[in-house]
Amino acid sequence: MRSDVTLRPLDRALLMALLRTAVEDADPAEVMPPVPGPGGWTPGRRAAFVRFHESRSLAAEPVESTFAVVVGERVVGAARLCPLGTAAGAVEAGVWIGRSHRGRGVGGAVVRGLLERARGSGFDTLFLRTTPDNTAVRALAAGIGVELVQEGDAATAWVDLTAEAR
Repeated sequence: MRSDVTLRPLDRALLMALLRTAVEDADPAEVMPPVPGPGGWTPGRRAAFVRFHESRSLAAEPVESTFAVVVGERVVGAARLCPLGTAAGAVEAGVWIGRSHRGRGVGGAVVRGLLERARGSGFDTLFLRTTPDNTAVRALAAGIGVELVQEGDAATAWVDLTAEAR
């Protein structure tokens, strides 16, 4: 397991570093909701990325907890935990890693870190959702002993956080 991967709670300075990473190492569709207009990292899309995180995790009453994924001292992606209002005690996890750091064990370390944070915050269930063809997330789930189940256009899993740590 990688020991140089940390999850740091997002703040304004980390948000700017996260934006730089997204622009340099990810496609907008991989890291944020769709924004109308031409493709790529336009000034409007960059501003929307910042607004999105400000409204979700940096707001006075945050909707979710977002973490900068840091390798050494470099921000390489983001992870989040968002409580599910539809299921008591459940939280949804989300992760994106910049292309240049994929396939290097970063995602596995991030998932384990999210499991620890979710347990430490008192959640008893972690929800994972991705597209059926996302082999990277399928591998991350398998790495913690979880099989994603296809449900329509999504692949999902509910992870029991009260079971012995994986």
